[in-house]
Amino acid sequence: MSGLDASFYLLEDENTPLHVASVIVFEGPAPSYGDLIRQVVAKLPQVPRYRQRVRSVPLHLGRPVWVDDPHFQILYHVRHTALPQPGTDEQLRNLAGRVLAQRLDPGKPLWEIWLVEGLADGRWAMIAKVHHCMVDGVAGMDLATIMFDLSPEYRPPAEIPAWEPGPGPSGLDLLRDAAQRGVTQPVRQLTDVARGLGGVREVRSLRDFALGLSRATARFARPSAGTLNGPIGPHRRWCWQAIPLDEAKEIRKALGGTVNDVVLAAVTAGYRDLLAGRGALEPGTVVRSAVPVSVRDTGQRGELNNRVAAVFVNLPAGEEDPLERLLRVREQTDDVKRSNQAAGTKTLTRLTDTAVAPALLSLGARLPVRLRQDLVQTVTTNVPGPDFPLYVMGRRVLELHPYVPLTGGIRVATAIVSYCGTLYFGITGDFDAMPDLDVLTKGVRGGFDELLTAARR
Repeated sequence: MSGLDASFYLLEDENTPLHVASVIVFEGPAPSYGDLIRQVVAKLPQVPRYRQRVRSVPLHLGRPVWVDDPHFQILYHVRHTALPQPGTDEQLRNLAGRVLAQRLDPGKPLWEIWLVEGLADGRWAMIAKVHHCMVDGVAGMDLATIMFDLSPEYRPPAEIPAWEPGPGPSGLDLLRDAAQRGVTQPVRQLTDVARGLGGVREVRSLRDFALGLSRATARFARPSAGTLNGPIGPHRRWCWQAIPLDEAKEIRKALGGTVNDVVLAAVTAGYRDLLAGRGALEPGTVVRSAVPVSVRDTGQRGELNNRVAAVFVNLPAGEEDPLERLLRVREQTDDVKRSNQAAGTKTLTRLTDTAVAPALLSLGARLPVRLRQDLVQTVTTNVPGPDFPLYVMGRRVLELHPYVPLTGGIRVATAIVSYCGTLYFGITGDFDAMPDLDVLTKGVRGGFDELLTAARR
């Protein structure tokens, strides 16, 4: 594992299950459980990581490694359930909230798929979970294009390919490999970083990053809505919202910025409503959001690992004027682009990756008392999904709702995925700390309405 992947694996505990997920709604009729099993098994050779489990190096002297699971059983990972009548979206969200709050078994490959029957209008759904140490959002969307078909034409798999697990390493093998990597990997990483900085453009990018770093750091000096931070429990609330992508494009065309700027401004409106309802809104209130940015090169698409960097944006929830909120968001994201914050963070992450000892990372992940942070209140991640329809066994995907985990004292987070002309918002909240999560969800819709009115005016 890379240092980032290992941190996602080691930082998980009973209150912070760190899997990403989605709830995918399909047109009917639902396939049989056996047919879905055969379909998934036929696809597994394209994603061998799905038959592998995590092995820790003795004494945590190296990062965890992936090994074939000798006891892999597909019936454990693909599960079957149904909603009671009338099979509403609310019932599906409640079921998904319970499923997604449960940790994946660390002794098995870190994924599950649930077949859910009984939705209204003859529809059915899949709840798909995969641990964050395996994929980031962009890799997850690449995986979807592997697991799903691109055409409604469906032919059942003629023959299920046989699979035999490879021999697992001994503890001594793991220690020897960790010792070798401890010498060669830092050298290789530093060489790659030095090579990447060898060109004029790369040096200029690093200079821009250094100049922009002071402005990025200054954003942390602004007082933020610290009431959104605090301890989290094991249970989750989860809401979703769907917005036509054409609305975001219409706003962008009339008011400037990017679709992502429009999305962040609409999310800002949701936090404004949430804080106002709690009596915690002041004119200068900001909600500081980590915004993950993919640093995945074209040649790395499809790799099952994390290649993300985080930038930070102050969402101006205290600003009353929706146009001013959009402008302030746009100013920050433009500055992030000009100063190459994502590329600079990527380089720093690679350097840190060589310096942090696995034993220290493991120790820090297992401290009984972890430091609470109030600097960042939320995560907002926007992943471009396919603009073409996906199918499973001839059934078209109608909706694709994303789920993002909570960690580090962050009690609420938002994931956005675009699919076939629609922006799907999945908003995760701690069950006890976010009883008003629906206020935030409805506020996102209200934020789009405000901007759309202004754009048409």
